Amino acid sequence: MKGRVLVVDDDAGMTALLCERLGRRDFHAEASPAAEAALERLARDDFDVVVTDVQMRGLGGIALCERITASRPDLPVLVITAFGSLDTAVAAIRAGAFDFLAKPFEVEELVFRLDRALQHRRLSEEVKRLRALEPGPLGELLGESEAMRKLRDLVARVARSDAPVLVTGETGAGKELVARAIHQQGAHADGPFVALNCAAVPDPLLESELFGHEKGAFTDARSAHTGLLLSAGGGTLFLDEIAELPLALQPKLLRALQERRVRPLGASAEIPFDARIVAASNRDLEAAVEEGRFREDLFFRLDVLHVEVPPLRARGSDVLLLAQHFLREYAARSGRPVLGLSRGAAEKLLAYAWPGNVRELGNAIERAVALTRHEQILVEDLPERIREHGPSHVLVASEDPSELLPLELIEERYIARVLAAVGGNKTLAARVLGLDRKTLYRKIERIEKRGG
Repeated sequence: MKGRVLVVDDDAGMTALLCERLGRRDFHAEASPAAEAALERLARDDFDVVVTDVQMRGLGGIALCERITASRPDLPVLVITAFGSLDTAVAAIRAGAFDFLAKPFEVEELVFRLDRALQHRRLSEEVKRLRALEPGPLGELLGESEAMRKLRDLVARVARSDAPVLVTGETGAGKELVARAIHQQGAHADGPFVALNCAAVPDPLLESELFGHEKGAFTDARSAHTGLLLSAGGGTLFLDEIAELPLALQPKLLRALQERRVRPLGASAEIPFDARIVAASNRDLEAAVEEGRFREDLFFRLDVLHVEVPPLRARGSDVLLLAQHFLREYAARSGRPVLGLSRGAAEKLLAYAWPGNVRELGNAIERAVALTRHEQILVEDLPERIREHGPSHVLVASEDPSELLPLELIEERYIARVLAAVGGNKTLAARVLGLDRKTLYRKIERIEKRGG
């Protein structure tokens, strides 16, 4: 059985005919002779779709639709009328009708629209079910891979402490989700979660944004401003892209973190603050320290607890789990009956390297849901870079020894490729290459000297 349908019409002959024909097409259809009787029936029984005529004695179909959508917004209503004017159609849609069908119509057309309504309802129910299953704050950290199990376990343990946390990982891997999970699992969960992207605020304003200022502290300071360290009191301050914090500002942040006190610009006294600090970076902070772009003492102060977010390519079939999660979310949001991934699309998603990580996957699925003309996302619905992606190979295309490359040059090119793939993160590149960091640095210096 496809689903239970309640047919509402005061024309007994019409309801009997529709119920009989829908029954032949695997629907369980029941008749109700009036809108009032239908409302009583819906209070007792659960139906998947309501089909109602507009013109009936007593309560009309439009009013019935309004009553149903007010009390059961999950129950789709299909309105049928012999008066297929634009005004009637608009009134039905405003009343919350899922669809509108004018008489005369073919039964196959009604079946098609009922199938769409059922798909929409089941999709909405599945989204609700998945949300209900999410285990609290860590539910946002989706994935069944070993890497994600370890991450969730580490986040739960880190959350029990009030020590500063450094979250590292590639762009789009989900560092802010991790920071929010740490906040929501910790002692400061009832306080605010305040986020600052250090790369998004101009350097001259960043100090005021962090520490605040008094009225008249500088030319444009027409009123006092509370800095984020104080605004996050009792909660968590998330400092994203901490590697972009200006070198001149780093000692002041270090002192504030050590003393747990902050002096706003232009103020004569320090003010204590109580906010947990979680910082994040997609850059190699250890390399930045060695290169003199980030203070070592501030690095050690932030890196008391360290959480590394795995890139999407290291999470195996989590790609498909996340893709299905995004698909349900975007399909429900847009009201489109997109139910899943074709086998070909799934294979393409698994084969792709995902340099933009989870954010890139979400964007790709949102695009595919918006563009597809089918119930499944096909390969043709995916962005071209994913459709055309193929595995990397080292090819020996010539038998002429003079045209073959030295092993050293092949190694240099591969190192450059790995560095590009991990966004320049030398620590992660060293791990991928199976080298210690110092060995990788020596090889990079050699490449740079050769102009590679």
